[in-house]
Amino acid sequence: MRSINYLISNGVDINKSLELFGDVQTYNETVGEFLISANSKLTKLSAYKNNKDMTNYAIYVHSLKSDAKYFGLTKLSELAYEHELKSKSGDVFFVTENFEELVNEVSRSVSIIKEYLNGNDKDAEPMLIEPDENTYLKETILVVDDSNIIRNFTKRVFEEKYNVGTAKDGEEAINIIECNKNNNFIVAVLLDLNMPRKDGFAVLDYMKKNNLFEKIPVSIISGDSSKETIERAFTYPIVPFCNLIA
Repeated sequence: MRSINYLISNGVDINKSLELFGDVQTYNETVGEFLISANSKLTKLSAYKNNKDMTNYAIYVHSLKSDAKYFGLTKLSELAYEHELKSKSGDVFFVTENFEELVNEVSRSVSIIKEYLNGNDKDAEPMLIEPDENTYLKETILVVDDSNIIRNFTKRVFEEKYNVGTAKDGEEAINIIECNKNNNFIVAVLLDLNMPRKDGFAVLDYMKKNNLFEKIPVSIISGDSSKETIERAFTYPIVPFCNLIA
């Protein structure tokens, strides 16, 4: 990792950003999330631009603006704000004509953050990070359920205290847990049992095989209350739901 002076020399308003994050360590632990989200948002913005969908374009460019502002990326924040105003007014011509400029500034900002995190100088220790969308950078409860209603409801219950990640089936959950099994950011898994592709028992089998139950507590959130299902679930070292919310 490079020193904080690298960000300052590249126009990052770190002092403004630290008003939100409080200290450099918290900034360092959080800024990788920008790398995870920036390209994904840019892809969505491109699709909305091509479809002349200025309503959704404005929503995502607003989110990009906020992310850039949080991390002191002033130029990107200002540019995204201009796109937000123009898209809200339905100015497809402006958005189309100036989209490449936005893309280039996102690319420049991503490069700065990557170099800051992955680079090296004599004043800082190396920190090699290449996060993807399944890698968590802070303490997270993973909610695994094929019901979007249950996922959203559970997220609302916990989101004031925890970051909440979601998976819509067992296969997706296993991929997420695999990406995070060497860090300590998944603090609990709330797991449905009846899901498509791979069910909750497949997740439990994966965690048993990889000795993850002591590290990651698991509780069942399932509508299946049959005696057979409950008895099978408790052959694994799962914990009662109440223990997770105490």
